[in-house]
Amino acid sequence: MSAYLVITAQLHDREAFLAGYAREVAALVESFGGEYLVRAPGIDILEGEHPGGSLVISKWPDKAAALAFWHSPEYARAKKLREGIADCQVLLIEG
Repeated sequence: MSAYLVITAQLHDREAFLAGYAREVAALVESFGGEYLVRAPGIDILEGEHPGGSLVISKWPDKAAALAFWHSPEYARAKKLREGIADCQVLLIEG
């Protein structure tokens, strides 16, 4: 069953985020078998409490593949590139 990582992010330094973290992670997502479905610079909240921000949805062959990416040493190194420049919420959904 496919799995999806749904990420909302408040970017404090968009240029630094795109030049460092986003570039590095895009290559990792592909190498771990994921694909981007949505990479949107802004979202509109129609209902509920949420600060808005950017949205990324990636599709994975299954939950195990998404978790292999998320817990990999390669991603741990890349994740450090967003420290201090983005606040993220990450959801893993099977479906």
